[in-house]
Amino acid sequence: MTSIKNKWGKRFMLVIIMILFLIALCLFGGIAASIPARTAQQFGQADPDLPALKLYQQSIILLLSGEEILITGNQTEEEIYFLISPGDSLETITAGLKDVGLVQHDQAFRAYLIYSGIDRRIQPGDYFFSPQLSEMEIAQALGNSPGTTSVSILAGWRVEEIGEKLSGAGLQINPDKFVQMVMADGKEGYLSPGIYPVDREISAEALVEMFYQRFLSQVTPALESQLADQGLTLHEAVILASIVERETVIEEEMPLIASVFLNRLANNMNLAADPTIQYALGFNREQGTWWTNPLSLEDLKLPSSYNTYENPGLPPGPICNPGLAAIQAVANPAQTSFLYFRADCSGSGHHVFSESFQEHLENACP
Repeated sequence: MTSIKNKWGKRFMLVIIMILFLIALCLFGGIAASIPARTAQQFGQADPDLPALKLYQQSIILLLSGEEILITGNQTEEEIYFLISPGDSLETITAGLKDVGLVQHDQAFRAYLIYSGIDRRIQPGDYFFSPQLSEMEIAQALGNSPGTTSVSILAGWRVEEIGEKLSGAGLQINPDKFVQMVMADGKEGYLSPGIYPVDREISAEALVEMFYQRFLSQVTPALESQLADQGLTLHEAVILASIVERETVIEEEMPLIASVFLNRLANNMNLAADPTIQYALGFNREQGTWWTNPLSLEDLKLPSSYNTYENPGLPPGPICNPGLAAIQAVANPAQTSFLYFRADCSGSGHHVFSESFQEHLENACP
């Protein structure tokens, strides 16, 4: 027994040393500030009360191995019952979920629970989980009262991506009808990202209204005034914010990217934004994604009103549902003369910006 404890103790210390080493490496590499932003881009906002050290620890774990918890589970339809008893620890709950086959990646799963603050909201009771849920969605459901479920919208998702998650969340809402209703009501772009605890019997209409009301609650008179100062109506701002959302990896760069597009509009230049082409192309069956990457030269000639390489001005509507940060970036862009940007060569998610096309070409990676 002592040798087993020593073995696990050594493994725990190795994990701690690795995390501390990575934190130090990031600090000296100048990219530490991007770690929480990159994590938030993929996994949503962190618990605001999480201490800085814990934030970096859990963020690093999620960035290294967290993609596994985003993968949807198996396709069987029978719900799995799970009991959380009073006093159950986080380790007991995680181990129990692993025993019934709902969790496979317990380290990343536990990191997400701590990162999001869900670990402090779990209540005892009877839970029913769809095997179609991803491990992140199972974690989110643990943050709700038993008998309810949660629906997540990540910033940058288009309505079809939201619809795909509804049945997996245990809702009796037809995804195709949900998409049709949102598009018919002109609500693409207005479904505010976030985590929504909902009753399992909620209707599609009530769900969309919930998303939309959260959006409206964030659009203050001050924000609308700032958008007007940019010469934009609210709808035009949402369209542009949806493009900024899809172009951005590091949230801190949103005001810079917004400035590029606003400068291009002011100079009567086409936006030439790849995400608008991706939106027009729709689902890529070979890649299994709604966002084709990379785009071909033929793709850039796609005959569509959403092709901002061929058509001037803004596209007809939003291409995704942007987060509040993207809308605020459009309302308060950086004051620059930049007309171009491209991903830098480090793979960090940062971009390099330029004022001339020649400088833009010179910024290309070797």
